[in-house]
Parts: sequence; C-alpha cells; structure tokens
Amino acid sequence: MGMATSGAHADLERATNDGLRVVVADDDVLLRAGLASVLERAGFEIVGQAADASRLLSLVRAFVPDIAVVDIRMPPGHSTEGLDAARTIRQAFPDIAILVL
Repeated sequence: MGMATSGAHADLERATNDGLRVVVADDDVLLRAGLASVLERAGFEIVGQAADASRLLSLVRAFVPDIAVVDIRMPPGHSTEGLDAARTIRQAFPDIAILVL
C-alpha cells in the first residue's frame, strides 16, 4: 500500500519539481507510460518517451532534459543498450541526471 501525497505537501512537491524536464526510456510501453504519468503528476515535465536507445539519444539531443530515466536492457539486443546510452549521455551531457532502471 503506497502513501498518497495531498494538500500542502503535494503543492510543495509540485513546486519543487516544476521546470525539471524528463525523458523516459523503457521498451515496456505500460511501464514507460505509467512512470511518465507518475512523474507528470508529481510536477515534472515529460519532454519525451523512447522505446529504444537510439530514440532516447535523439530525444536527449533534441530536448537536453534535466533527467533521463533509462532502462538498462532495451531493443534491439536487450543486453546493455540502455546502459550504453546512459554512458553516452553522461559523456556528451554531464549535467543531465540519469536514473538507470
């Protein structure tokens, strides 16, 4: 059972997150959309969603988000494509925070 955020606490949380732009990358569409929805309700701006590493890198280059949420295993090989993309993002955009799932 999760805790709901309401009232003044929710308003403070949204104010704290306002303006933080996020790209979400996961090949599982339900997980990706669900995570994007939760982040949006918390006040983050979702600037893009990707199902594979190449789309993730395109979105990062186009939008330069504050945060990238990245699945480790993504198409086409489902091995370390997401992790490799996270490394590429770190090298090219060291100010982007990366959360690897």
